Amino acid sequence: MSFSGNVKEELSRSISPARHCQIAELAALLSICGSIAIGSRNQCRVKINTENQAVARKVFTLIKKTFNIDADISIRKNMVKKSISYAVVVRRHEDALRILQATKLMDEHTKGFDEVYIANPIVVQQTCCRRAFIRGAFLAAGSMSNPAKSYHFEIVCAAEAMAEQIQMLICSFAMDAKIVLRKRSYVVYLKEGSQIVDILNVMEAHVSLMELENVRILKEMRNTVNRKVNCETANINKTVSAAVRQMEDITYLRDTIGFEKLPDGLQEVAQARLSHPDASLKELGEILSPPVGKSGVNHRLRKLGELAEKVKQEQGGLL
Repeated sequence: MSFSGNVKEELSRSISPARHCQIAELAALLSICGSIAIGSRNQCRVKINTENQAVARKVFTLIKKTFNIDADISIRKNMVKKSISYAVVVRRHEDALRILQATKLMDEHTKGFDEVYIANPIVVQQTCCRRAFIRGAFLAAGSMSNPAKSYHFEIVCAAEAMAEQIQMLICSFAMDAKIVLRKRSYVVYLKEGSQIVDILNVMEAHVSLMELENVRILKEMRNTVNRKVNCETANINKTVSAAVRQMEDITYLRDTIGFEKLPDGLQEVAQARLSHPDASLKELGEILSPPVGKSGVNHRLRKLGELAEKVKQEQGGLL
């Protein structure tokens, strides 16, 4: 199962103890993937569609625990797409009416299926209810990428007003949710790892949160190691390049003017570098007598480089 599927499975097993939170979560599910049908005698029924078995189970459980109503579940197989869809249906008019009144969707519906509703602000007044609503919205139309690959959280909405409401609720928990239009849908999304940790905490998916944190720690350790290795490699390359350049300058001075024309200090460090081409500045300084610090060795080698450049210019002028 994918990471997103694991999150939904965890959330589907969690039932808020407070009835108002149960209503808020059910309101989100109804608003995003629910529909209302009005019969010929103004008899209504409520239907919630999902392709996730865990979500269907959660909807059925919420309706039972919150309203003591036994909903029907129908399963449909699509042989072409090789997918299964689930429909949780409340057929009795009185039962459907109770649910719609409790979730404050009673005055929002119009005839037919596939209508999109905006949750009444009363339903999400309390912080705990906002958590439940976001949880329901994610169960209805949310997904997350595998954190080992990338950080991405999204909830897909058919209407812009619903996307804006979900964005507002998420941002009320100090997160920066964005909305993007994708084809005909409005997608509320988060991209930063820290904010996805926060949204899992808001939805109370604590097991998934710990799993994501473990992945984040491993990725951060790997990135830190890579940075250090790259830094060390760069330093080694820099040191090797400097040593090669120093060897070339010293060899050039030896073959043109000879070491005997060099001051004693420069002559000593030149001979030490030729004898120890792989030595660091510190190691070269310890070879000298008396020993010289890194800055002193670096100063003498720089002087040799300047002298080699000067001799090259003079030799070029003679030619």
